[in-house]
Order: sequence, then C-alpha cells, then structure tokens
Amino acid sequence: MSSQSSGSKWVAGLLVVAIAVVVGVFVYREKQARDGASAPPLPVASSSTSGPAQGAQGASQPLHPVDPAHASTAALPSLDQSDDAILAGLLGLTSDDALKSLLRGDAIVSRMVATIDALPKQTIGMNVLPLRTPTGRFQVQSDDGMFVESKKNVERYGTYMYVAERVDPQAAAAWYKRHYPLFQKAYADLGTGGYFNDRLVQVIDHLLDAPEPKGALQLIPAKVGYVYANPAYEQLSVGQKFMIRVGAENEAKLKAKLRALREAIVAE
Repeated sequence: MSSQSSGSKWVAGLLVVAIAVVVGVFVYREKQARDGASAPPLPVASSSTSGPAQGAQGASQPLHPVDPAHASTAALPSLDQSDDAILAGLLGLTSDDALKSLLRGDAIVSRMVATIDALPKQTIGMNVLPLRTPTGRFQVQSDDGMFVESKKNVERYGTYMYVAERVDPQAAAAWYKRHYPLFQKAYADLGTGGYFNDRLVQVIDHLLDAPEPKGALQLIPAKVGYVYANPAYEQLSVGQKFMIRVGAENEAKLKAKLRALREAIVAE
C-alpha cells in the first residue's frame, strides 16, 4: 500500500458494467514502486472485430459461449470507433451521472478487458485503468501497538460502491452480450488467446474466492507505504487484496453482485 493517493493506487476495473462496474469498480492496485514493476502498454485497438482467438490450451470451443441470439442485430462500430456508443450504453445502465464522473472516456472496452484480465495477477498497469482513482490518502492507525488500516479509508470508495449497487446485473449482462464481439476483439489484441467470456467467468470466480478476514489485519512499514504483516495476505492478487480492503460489509455486497452477474453471464 503506497502512501500516495491512499497509500496505493486504485485499479478500478469496471467488471460489472460491461463487466466493469461490478468487479472493476473496485479493484485496487498496490503501487509497485518497491519492486520496480513496470506498467504494460495499453493494447492498440484495430478496426476489425472478427475472429475469436484460439484458447491458450489449443481449445477451439469456449467453455462459456455467448449465444449469438443475444448479440446486437445492428452493426457494431469498430473497436477503435466504439467509445461514444459504449459510453452511452454504460451511462444508461446507472441512470445518473455518478459513473460518468469516474469513467475515463477513451479506449473504454480495451481498458475494461485489460483490467479484468489482470485482476488475478500481482500488478495492473495504471495506464489501462477504466476508472479514475479515488481522492485522498491512505490512512493507518495504531491498535495495541500495531499498525492497521484506518476505517476512514472505506469512505473513499463511497462513489464506487454507489455505482456498483445501482447496476442491475441482468441488464449489465444483456448489454455486454450484445456488444461481446468488441470485448472479444479487445481480448484478442492482448495476445493471450482464448475467449474473453471464459476469462471473465474465471476472474469473477477468483474474486469470489477472496478471503474474508475477521478483524483488522496488521500492517508493517515498507520502503514505500505499508504491506501486510501476514505473507499470505501480502501475496494475494491485486483483485483479492481490494476485495478485503473495502471492508467486510462492502466485500459481502460486491460478492453478491458478482454472483448475480456470473449467473446472468452464463445463462442461456
């Protein structure tokens, strides 16, 4: 956790609004200054949306296919020309301007896909985030001589949680399926192979497996900011770390949203 910008950098990965406002609306990134991690470049969008990539294991069929019947009957814009249409669709899912105040307006689908793909990893490049980072600084407090995270930090996620709670998982899943060719194209541009919908389900399952600690977790000062005293927590992925740092109440809310989103995504 870096002492800058809340001691860490937020990685908001819109995982529920396009599969972004629910899992990403909360994904938090540890500032990697202490180990020198570098940010990967944002994938360059191309104008073609055809051709799903082969699976990483050579599989030609997706585990969780998106039914073509759910796809849009209207022609989709090319990925590099899709920002206006995507932005309008996302804002329509939340019915007010809260999401607009958080969302970055360029390369939206590519940012979502790159962020979601990185959630189970140890780092996420700040240049691919789909949401702006929260304001304020990360705060710690003393508890029986130990450093623990201040409860005031939870307040910094208020707007993000507000947006996540207002998104209807059924509506978000339907919107996502209609625009799935754009998401698949952005995923292919990452060069990882496979199908984005399979990766999305995998990432949701990973976030649902995040620990649910009882009580405050001890922190220890590091070269930059603080780290968990317990190595098991410090070694968690960036996505799972955020899930436990939003607090027990918010974690429960997010997991309920993710379960509903997962069910809607895999439904026939």
